[in-house]
Amino acid sequence: MAAAPWFYLVMYTAVLTFTLVVVTRFLKINTMPLHLRWELYPVGHESGEKTKYGGSYFEDLDWWTKSIHKSRANELKAMIPEMVFLVALFEHNRKLWFRSFPFHFGLYMLIGTIGLVLFGAILDLAGIPVGKSSSGLGVLIHYLTVGVAVVGLSLASLGTLGLLHRRLFDPELKDYTTKGDIFNLLFFLVVFAVAWLAFALADGDFSLTRAFVRNLITFNVSAPIGSTLVGIQILLVGLLIAYIPMTHMSHFFIKWFTYHKVRWDDEPNLADSPIAGRIGEQLQYPVTWSASHIKADGRKTWADIATEEIE
Repeated sequence: MAAAPWFYLVMYTAVLTFTLVVVTRFLKINTMPLHLRWELYPVGHESGEKTKYGGSYFEDLDWWTKSIHKSRANELKAMIPEMVFLVALFEHNRKLWFRSFPFHFGLYMLIGTIGLVLFGAILDLAGIPVGKSSSGLGVLIHYLTVGVAVVGLSLASLGTLGLLHRRLFDPELKDYTTKGDIFNLLFFLVVFAVAWLAFALADGDFSLTRAFVRNLITFNVSAPIGSTLVGIQILLVGLLIAYIPMTHMSHFFIKWFTYHKVRWDDEPNLADSPIAGRIGEQLQYPVTWSASHIKADGRKTWADIATEEIE
């Protein structure tokens, strides 16, 4: 396959777009008004003996006069199983879990494959060849890359088919399924199908993909791709990388806010605290709700409505 600099340009653009969209959305959400808290326990960052029964530092006598200690280790103990194994989905919707878990875990393994390909490319640049005829670290990375890719692609493909089948035929999801949901799953399915073809027919040892990544990190954009199938796969993966953070699939990082700003937010609202200042500011927002009991006219603020007498 002839050299095509725009293959490299597509991937550079995809990674840049992914980064900019994630950072922009993160900053935008982080500056939004305070969310209503769940006020449900246990809270992941609670420390000490109270973690055994889901208690809170609010139980302590004169808690407002004491320092608050948060345990990042306890947070991780709660979040990692949820992120990796979808524990809540397993407990509350087992039928969906059998479709969603392989999809998500397969994606994690495919992300790991990208990491292994990148590491292999760095080894190549360092003079350590990667391949089944290599030795030591080079042959280990070769077999790890192939193994993780095959398992990840298998799980992700099966999960995508399962989710697509349920979206199309399960009446329980009819009211919650949009054209965008179907498009997203079909997009993944096409990417996985091309990846299988590229693996089976052109790049079974990932040498071409590794060479592409090596050229990416050295800005050698004049180097040929080596295979039309691998080139198509690169384009589709680049489009997918750029597309994901623009959709509701961005929950992969937005979940951070669900946990830390809604579910686990137990920061006290003390006098002269930053929270008190933000609440005071938000009470001045005009209210435009149409509900008759609110009696909003677009000019009244939340403070006006909260303090006016009820007729």
